[in-house]
Amino acid sequence: MKLDRLVSILVMLLRKERVQAKELAQMFEVSVRTILRDVEAINLAGIPVVTYQGANGGIGIAEGYRLDKSVLTQDDMAEIITSLRGLAKTLPDSRHEVLMEKFKNILSPSQLENVYSKANRLIIDHSPWGEDASTKAKAVLIHKAIEDSKEVSFTYTDTNGEKTARIVEPYSLLLKAQKWYLYGWCQLRQDFRLFKLSRMSELAISDTNFVKREVPGEGFPWESQWQKPDNLVSLQLIFEKEMESIVIDWFGSDFQYGEDGRILVNVFMPENNWLYGLILSFGDQVEVISPPHMRTIIKEISQKIYIKYL
Repeated sequence: MKLDRLVSILVMLLRKERVQAKELAQMFEVSVRTILRDVEAINLAGIPVVTYQGANGGIGIAEGYRLDKSVLTQDDMAEIITSLRGLAKTLPDSRHEVLMEKFKNILSPSQLENVYSKANRLIIDHSPWGEDASTKAKAVLIHKAIEDSKEVSFTYTDTNGEKTARIVEPYSLLLKAQKWYLYGWCQLRQDFRLFKLSRMSELAISDTNFVKREVPGEGFPWESQWQKPDNLVSLQLIFEKEMESIVIDWFGSDFQYGEDGRILVNVFMPENNWLYGLILSFGDQVEVISPPHMRTIIKEISQKIYIKYL
């Protein structure tokens, strides 16, 4: 990842007076031109990195410039290590662990002990309970395709159980609610789409490179797609009072209590098979109040389940 590389280059420049661009290119397995672009990015961040000519030349921080402690304090390093540890556990075979080792090399034993003491105050573990080796392997493969700008192909099973062959230009690997997703341009739909990795099969990286398109929106475009008015349903649920902790886990504390102590939840959610499954997962501890058609759907699914177990 570019951010990893930028931080690593900065760490090396803090340790060495000058470094050859060719040496950095070989270390990070990129071109010299990419390293020079990285140097320009560091310059834009306010740290004057310059190129020196001659036999003892190379890339270094401008003479007379001192990095202010606010650039990378021990608290900053603790926060970076906390984030990297979470990523390294969730996405194996990445450079996150290597980057953590580089941080260790620039700290004295006492500083390292202090930094890790701070880092251990907050532990981020994005991985689900239990091992999910298959999804992790897919995440690693897609991450590689994104870095190389290569198309990926796979068979995808949607929420209705329909299977289609997809060829996708991968743009972002997303970890949300302990689930991995791929955001990219789908050739079949001729639009950007979000794909759940667990629903992919026969995943492979193509030999075909792609030219990146302009991504709609800013930041997290999938959020705006999820919240489209035509995709949401206004849902009113009543939970038994014993379900309070579960309600808080799923919907937060923005709910009301009825006169009988039951819990009333009003929420907007996308209507699909996932939503029906979520409601059914609460068993007889929840009742759909509105919309009426959702009551009918849940009743019909429940009757089919009942018949199956007769």
